[in-house]
Amino acid sequence: MRRGVERAFPDRPFTVELWDGSRIPSTRHGPTVRAHSPRAIGHLLRAPGELGLGRAYVCGELDVDDLDGIVALLGRWRAPRLGPVRRLRLVGAAVRAAGLRRPPKSPAAELRPSRRRHTKRRDAAAVRHHYDVSNEFFALFLDETMTYSCALFEQGTETLEDAQRAKLELICRKLGLEPGMRMLDIGCGWGSLAIHAAREHGASVWGITLSEPQAELAGDRAREAGVADRVEVRVMDYRDLRAESFDAVASIGMVEHVGEARIDQYAAQIARVLEPGGRVLNHGITAIPPEKGGAHIGGEFSNRYVFPDGELLNLSRMLLAFERAGFEALHVENLHTDYAETLRHWTQRFESNLDQAERLAAAERVRVWRLYLRAARNSFETGRNAVYQLLCSRPLIEDPKLAPTRQRHEPVRRRVPPARVPV
Repeated sequence: MRRGVERAFPDRPFTVELWDGSRIPSTRHGPTVRAHSPRAIGHLLRAPGELGLGRAYVCGELDVDDLDGIVALLGRWRAPRLGPVRRLRLVGAAVRAAGLRRPPKSPAAELRPSRRRHTKRRDAAAVRHHYDVSNEFFALFLDETMTYSCALFEQGTETLEDAQRAKLELICRKLGLEPGMRMLDIGCGWGSLAIHAAREHGASVWGITLSEPQAELAGDRAREAGVADRVEVRVMDYRDLRAESFDAVASIGMVEHVGEARIDQYAAQIARVLEPGGRVLNHGITAIPPEKGGAHIGGEFSNRYVFPDGELLNLSRMLLAFERAGFEALHVENLHTDYAETLRHWTQRFESNLDQAERLAAAERVRVWRLYLRAARNSFETGRNAVYQLLCSRPLIEDPKLAPTRQRHEPVRRRVPPARVPV
């Protein structure tokens, strides 16, 4: 096997150590990958590439001495293309080295939803796979506001808590919230935006989520903050909104779960519940360069282990959906450098709580999150993903008897920090 790998990858920025003590050295400095048993090779034979590597790592058959280094390498290094003959030889060498009679089973943490994509039932199962690990698990790496989306590292934001509050305030200012306004928070999470909008701006907020544990904790947190009379949280799909109407709508980190097939319905549903003259702020991760039909969040590994059925659309596709629904785009802002920094904070916090994380979620799920948080950060640093805030308004109706009288607000503009060049 060693000879086959050396021939297939003459330039190897990594070292491979096998279970029998044999070693395939790096041709230049790089991380060391250790296969603890033939089953690690079995996972790669079953699913060559990212998914097979992820499976072997999650189940503990494969380890690395530098997880950050291997994630950065996978994001930047391009393996040489192998012709059919060399590929068959490499597979044959791997089969002989592994001596496996049957492929290993996938880790228990993997989810492959059944039925048609983006039905209400399947979407609920996918979201709960991610969020229902436990509220305590997420509290290990989120800040005290329990905000699970990109923070805003402006001048003067010294901590993650400061940066998250700055992001929540930016959203409220862009929406032009005023006392008495009604706001819908789609995918409200643990209620951080709803609580901030009610406490700091006097808005009445209706938050919806598909996760029952999230909704329960969000309600508790609203009561602790003294805004339970202005914050209501429900377990509800956005497609089930009926006669409700709102002066403003926020969707933060939820559009990634909508999908290409449903994005026009999503924008049309927001238009239906938003009062004329109202604003919507859609905050979501996008794929760069454009991917036809949407790309999986974080690739195939994330699609099985982190965000099942998650899809990253392009900014142009999201904008088209809102324009088709009758919205006018007011402001677009990219926060990708802020998200890379947010993920750096989350990773550090998670790493400092690994023992507790394992008690809450078992070893496989902890390995998933150690890999996912780093891979997500790498995708923003290398320009494969961006995160956009798209602010739109629903035009005022012409009949002065029906048109709202509230003051129109100009979109907030702030200086976007220069992009960091990855090294």
